[in-house]
Formats: sequence, C-alpha cells, structure tokens
Amino acid sequence: MKLDDVDGLRIATFGSGPRRIVAVHGITASLMAWNAVARRLPQGWSLVAMDLRGRGHSRDLPGPYGLARHAEDVLRVAEHVGAGSDSVLAGHSMGAYVAVLAGARRRFGKVVLVDGGLPLPPLAPGADVDAEIEATLGPAIARLSQTFATADDYVAFFQAHPAFAGNWTPEAEEYVRYDLFGPPGALRSRAVGEAVREDGRWMRLNGEPIGAALAAVEAPTELLRAPRGLLDQSVGMLPDELAKAWTSRVALLRDEVVPDCNHYTIMFDDRCASLVAGRLTS
Repeated sequence: MKLDDVDGLRIATFGSGPRRIVAVHGITASLMAWNAVARRLPQGWSLVAMDLRGRGHSRDLPGPYGLARHAEDVLRVAEHVGAGSDSVLAGHSMGAYVAVLAGARRRFGKVVLVDGGLPLPPLAPGADVDAEIEATLGPAIARLSQTFATADDYVAFFQAHPAFAGNWTPEAEEYVRYDLFGPPGALRSRAVGEAVREDGRWMRLNGEPIGAALAAVEAPTELLRAPRGLLDQSVGMLPDELAKAWTSRVALLRDEVVPDCNHYTIMFDDRCASLVAGRLTS
C-alpha cells in the first residue's frame, strides 16, 4: 500500500497495475474499507482509495461536508492519479452515493455501487431525519462519542457488532485499527461526528438530485446488493422493490444480489470480497 496526500486528503494505492479503480468508502468508514477487495484484484490492476474529509487521516479537513463536496474531492483525486475515461469508479454504502454524483460529472469506463447509491424513499412528513440516522446506523454512530482504553478494546467492540459476530477477518481488524487515534487510555474513532451527521442529512434529504445523477451516468453501472442489513437483519439496506424500481428507470443499471452477506461482510468476507473484485475488473 502506497500512501499520498492530495490537498490534505489521504489516499492509498493498492497494487501497481496500469488499470485503475477509484474507490470511495462509507459514512463512518475509511480507505481501509477497501483493503480486502484490493488484495483480491487480478494482475494488472490497482485500486486508489481515499479517506473522505472528516474521516481517517483526512479528519482535520474542514467542512462544509455533504455528498456533493465529497464528489468534488473524488474527482480531484481521480485527476491527480491519472484515472482515465476507461478507469472504474466504485463506492460502498454512502460512498456509492458519492460515486453516483461523481460519475454523473465525469466519464468513467464503469461505475460499481456496493450496497448503496439508490435514492431512498422520502421521509414521512414531520419525520426527524437525525433520529432516523441514529436509529439506522446504530453502533456505528454510538462509537463516535465513545473512548476506549486500548486498541484491543476497540477491536472487541467491533467483533461484538451484529454484522461482524462470527464473521471476523484479518482485513476487518486492519480496518478497525486504522480508525483509532488519541492518547493511551482515551482512544477513539477518527470519524468526525459533525461530518457523519451532515452527510447523513444530505443523503436522506437529497433523493431527487441523487436520482437525477444516477440517470445521468453514461457508463455501465453495476449494483451489488447485500441481502442482509447493517445489523445483519434479514432485509438489506436496498430492498428488492427499490432495486427493481430503479433498474426499470435507468437503462445502464444492472442489479446483482451477492448471496449470504450483510452490509459489511460484502466487503470483508473472502468469498464476497473476491466477487466484488471480480465485478470491478470484469
């Protein structure tokens, strides 16, 4: 893994092949969300991932946040690394929504959306968007205000998460340890709470521009969905009905369910990460 910075954004390049993937992580994640997929790429490929502002080693970059701002950052990174019009743009979770916005503004060879990117149904009148974000993200939001005595305590917190219980991998542990900073005895996540909440609001309140951007992407677009959710619940983040509605509206959008995974293991489980790597490079 080769590290670099672009205007304060931390980027990492996995592999050295000339065929390039630009990859975007989720709402409380970091560039290490892509480490398992990157390690399963075939010869001839490289993957460039970045810490979005307010996350990882880009946590000190200022707001405003919001997915449109992240899309600008993604396009700047793509230009910096020389990603041509035949390169692949990929995003997981919130990163898939960022990829949609970026892909509508610049031509890529393919866009791959991993369990994200489809506009969610509008909020009910009078609904509290912040309360919905807290309820949906659950432990991911809770950890932002917590401190941990040791790195092992932080790892144990993730190992007990419903999505990771019984599904722990070495790459998941690398992802978790990368997220830590702070003094001994008071370690915490690098993700900035303000950034997470602002991005969550943007994503939930801007379904119309996200849908317009999805329709405007000129590259073939592959949606890879997990059948189980963020907390390993039986209904995934993107239900069948939602995927069917959008594949019927967007001609270039292809939908595929990745069997037997949840919103997190689709990125870390060996079988699932191998499938994602295969779809990125096929």
